[in-house]
Amino acid sequence: MTDTPPLAEGYEISTDAALLDRERVHRWLSTDAYWALGRAREKQEAAIDGSLNFGVYDTASGEQAAYARVVTDHATFAWLCDVYVDPSVRGKGIGTALVGAVREHLRPYGVRRILLATHDAHGVYAKLGFAALERPDRWMALYL
Repeated sequence: MTDTPPLAEGYEISTDAALLDRERVHRWLSTDAYWALGRAREKQEAAIDGSLNFGVYDTASGEQAAYARVVTDHATFAWLCDVYVDPSVRGKGIGTALVGAVREHLRPYGVRRILLATHDAHGVYAKLGFAALERPDRWMALYL
């Protein structure tokens, strides 16, 4: 499936960085996300400030329920990262709707590829059209 799934009733998605609960995002990622365990608050702040950010919010309380970050030039490339859904709202399709919204937000820019890395959520991303790299032998990484 590559249609954008609807967001659960009672939630909204925004790219307004001023709405982000930065403390909550940092706590989520630095204490519960395998890829960001121990990430310093200063690093998280710099990452937010240098990225396109997506938040999912409860429309009644305004409380942030999920987060995703995109590193992009808004023209040719995007890297989707730091996708996190609060455990209390998992199972409602919020993460899938969030990633679909990211994809649709980037579509008008003509970005040719959106990359991501995941250890355990391949099925979630596959529903939205993500697939393994066709030519992984062409990709390299520099680990610092």
